[in-house]
Amino acid sequence: MSKRGNFAPAALAWDKGGESDGTMTQKQIKRGDHVFLVDGSGYIFRAFHALPPLTRKSDGLPIGAVAGFCNMLWKLMRDSVAGERPTHLAVIFDHSSETFRNRLYPDYKANRTEPPEHLLPQFKLIRDAVRAFDIPSIEQKDYEADDLIATYARLASEAGATTTIVSSDKDLMQLVGNGVSLYDSMKDKRIGRDEVIEKFGVPPERVVDVQALAGDSVDNVPGVPGIGIKTAAQLIEDYGDLDQLLARAGEIKQPKRRESLIEHADKARISRDLVRLEAHVPLEVPIEDLVLHDPDPRNLIAFLKAMEFNTITRRVAEAYDADASLIDADPELSKAGAGTIWGKGTTETVTSEKNDGDDTKRAGSPDKSSSSSGDAKGKAAVQGEQTPQHLASHRVAEAVAFKIDRSAYVTVTDLKALDQFIAEAREEGVVAVDTETSALDAMAADLVGISLATRPGRACYIPLQHRSEGSGDLFGGNDLLPGQIPVRDVIKHLKPLLEDKAVLKIGQNLKYDWLVLKRHGIEVAPFDDTMLLSYVLDAGRGSHGMDELSKRHLGHETIPFSEVAGSGKNFIGFARVPLDKATAYAAEDADVTLRLWRVLKPRLVAEKMTTVYETLERPLLDVLARMERRGISIDRQMLSRLSGEFAQIMARLEHEIHEAAGETFNPASPKQLGDILFGKMGMPGGKKTATGAWATGAQILEELSDQGHELPKRILEWRQISKLKSTYADALPDFVNAETKRVHTSFSLAATTTGRLSSSEPNVQNIPVRTEEGRKIRAAFVPIAGHKLLSADYSQIELRILAHIADIPALRKAFAEGIDIHAMTASEMFGVPVKDMDPMIRRRAKAINFGIIYGISAFGLANQLGIGREEAGAYIKKYFERFPGIRDYMDATKKFARDHGYVETVFGRRCHYPQINSSNPSERAFNERAAINAPIQGTAADIIRRAMIRMDEALHHAKLKATMLLQVHDELIFEVPDTEVDATIKVVKKVMEDAPHPAIQLAVPLQVDARAAKNWDEAH
Repeated sequence: MSKRGNFAPAALAWDKGGESDGTMTQKQIKRGDHVFLVDGSGYIFRAFHALPPLTRKSDGLPIGAVAGFCNMLWKLMRDSVAGERPTHLAVIFDHSSETFRNRLYPDYKANRTEPPEHLLPQFKLIRDAVRAFDIPSIEQKDYEADDLIATYARLASEAGATTTIVSSDKDLMQLVGNGVSLYDSMKDKRIGRDEVIEKFGVPPERVVDVQALAGDSVDNVPGVPGIGIKTAAQLIEDYGDLDQLLARAGEIKQPKRRESLIEHADKARISRDLVRLEAHVPLEVPIEDLVLHDPDPRNLIAFLKAMEFNTITRRVAEAYDADASLIDADPELSKAGAGTIWGKGTTETVTSEKNDGDDTKRAGSPDKSSSSSGDAKGKAAVQGEQTPQHLASHRVAEAVAFKIDRSAYVTVTDLKALDQFIAEAREEGVVAVDTETSALDAMAADLVGISLATRPGRACYIPLQHRSEGSGDLFGGNDLLPGQIPVRDVIKHLKPLLEDKAVLKIGQNLKYDWLVLKRHGIEVAPFDDTMLLSYVLDAGRGSHGMDELSKRHLGHETIPFSEVAGSGKNFIGFARVPLDKATAYAAEDADVTLRLWRVLKPRLVAEKMTTVYETLERPLLDVLARMERRGISIDRQMLSRLSGEFAQIMARLEHEIHEAAGETFNPASPKQLGDILFGKMGMPGGKKTATGAWATGAQILEELSDQGHELPKRILEWRQISKLKSTYADALPDFVNAETKRVHTSFSLAATTTGRLSSSEPNVQNIPVRTEEGRKIRAAFVPIAGHKLLSADYSQIELRILAHIADIPALRKAFAEGIDIHAMTASEMFGVPVKDMDPMIRRRAKAINFGIIYGISAFGLANQLGIGREEAGAYIKKYFERFPGIRDYMDATKKFARDHGYVETVFGRRCHYPQINSSNPSERAFNERAAINAPIQGTAADIIRRAMIRMDEALHHAKLKATMLLQVHDELIFEVPDTEVDATIKVVKKVMEDAPHPAIQLAVPLQVDARAAKNWDEAH
């Protein structure tokens, strides 16, 4: 941990000496000097939001923040600030990378959103402006601007100089003291010791302690729950400092405040480390280099004329006795340049800097030969209202107007051509990437080729392992087509690009490509995924596959895979596809992906969904990819024994089935079963399908079984055992990877409307847990030698979320006090004491508790409990009477869904139900039940996502070797060294139980049950 601490600047008067004709000549900073430090990163955002929108007349380039910045710099250089002028001046920016604070606390600033679209191109222009003024523009990797400011202020103080920090940022107020003050240039107001006390209730030297207690939702600093600035200030005033307060927390009279301080003491300490500025940064630019001098008027005027700032251009020319008419505007900046194209059928962003200093990103532009109609629309867009919504709609129009031309795609067969595309990608700052492989299993597939797109219409395909059409197996042998670049050479050239933090990689279902490329030593970052963008924006409105998205957003039909690779008996595999057809197919994938990104990404801001994407979707992609790479071990011998055991059970059940039916038949045949049940035996409730056959689905068989019929009951048992045998006991060994000897399931992020994950190949989330046979399958999942499997499961999380969302005092109280929620519900409903409660009564309350979440009907509850429908209806009615807030929640949710077409989770995820106003009563009722459940189930899904995103870093920080392997609904599975079980359980429980924080403070506590054992079943 680096050394941090406040310092006490000496009280010194500023001496106006030392300046000669506007140029400082001294080298060493000394007493009497006055250092002005501009918080550039903070000022950009203040200027953008505080000043009216301004665009360049010639092309609509947004320049409002640039104009404010230039006028502020000119004022600092030429005019006095409260009668004082600088001898030294620098503008300090956040570096575009994470800082040491992210290593201390991975979630630091994790909830920051992308800056407004129209601010993005101005970041680079402002840096250009600082250089034009010939003022040091300083940023440094691993540190925030505030840390650099703190260090320069300390050095100035030690030299006897005075410091003015041009900022109103509260985080910088800890630096205020004799000789150091803040200046709010927008309000023309100085901020000294009295102003800090007015703001925080404590002097500057105690600001850090107050912030550590109160936290900061903007920067995601946790603080202590329930303590705000005023309370924190009072506590610090009473106890002196944070350490004394925490040491004496048990003396505090208020119970909640006392308990919160004791429980969250570690959060307060880590918060202090986060908010306390580092005043000993090893500076790359020494303070002596900040001496103020006049700029070259020609360079400054050329910049100002390029921005079309007429007033300040005139002032600069007059101040330096220059003839502005003889100076040309900077040609690179005049052509909307600064890397930005506005009004040419697109909005092109060169650099996108988050206000927390995240990685710089750049967005590409379409080919400049886009249609004239696109040009006209673009011009209208930028000259009209400048809003995120306007940009999003403009991008949609552009995408449809700019047609796809497959003949323009390039087949890359030499390194020179590949390097050309790599250079273009670096220039654009963004590249779409797609891989073509020999199989759908990313952990086993061979890499056949890679496609890239650097801007719409500019795409290529790099064939790697294509083979002649009719030779050998689908993949293998020595029949490579000539002219392909060796795989190792392509990987060597692409690796720096695909890992370059300054170039944004775009993919569709990128997790697959991430895994394929990781096996070749490439870890793709940073990235965006168009499938996830679509999922965040349109969950429930349609599928998120590329073919569907292309039709929906681009009006373009992509080439079907079967058209190039064949299908069925005619399947040849992509490695056998001729290069011209392969290029058209693969390059189109990359081209379409890039176009979709340009359409979808602006919608995040326009529809206020950036936080959901940035905190719940994008960061989970590589978390899941790493889990999939790790895989999990299985006991193949146990599965073999289970297969034999299941076969015997099925044989016994078949015998019983034939006896009940009075004849032999194939129980796997729905037609034969239907004919016997409804044709021969005349059982009630028979319905025929569109094909004329009897319907024999699970629901129909369950209804008949509940009525006491033996045959359907045995059929259900047979089906369950048959599925366990075929899907797991027999199939799981086939999923063992030949290289790793482990099973690698594939998780789908965008498969459900509510945010719940699903898995496939194999599906580990559908293994029954309530049956003995299902638990035996789980027992076949085992750890490696010297390890245990650890299962950590949220306890009744959906009921807890219901208590929070619906604001049910009785449920909240029960969860807060650790009372048996089902016994409490039974007590409330049936008037029986919780102590010594009849298990049958508790079972009924439990069925209602969970059934209500899923919109259970009286019919469904009656079937579940084996009671009459009227009795079940009376239970549900009484439940709502005892807990009226639940009915209020359900009614309000249905109304909101009908009015808006979607519902939201606590974290802002939108689940769309476009058919909720359907004229079909059955369809409408289904959508209403789903809409009621979605905020609850979706919030639970969001919570475990947040836990998963934080887990690896938390384990690493605790120096634990446990690895997260599986996610099954509300449960996480880890492989843990025997010696680290207890320590790992402690970390895992804390991360999972604190997962909603700091974004949400649930009204009820979360509880996680965790256990480690020699197999999954025993751990669960």
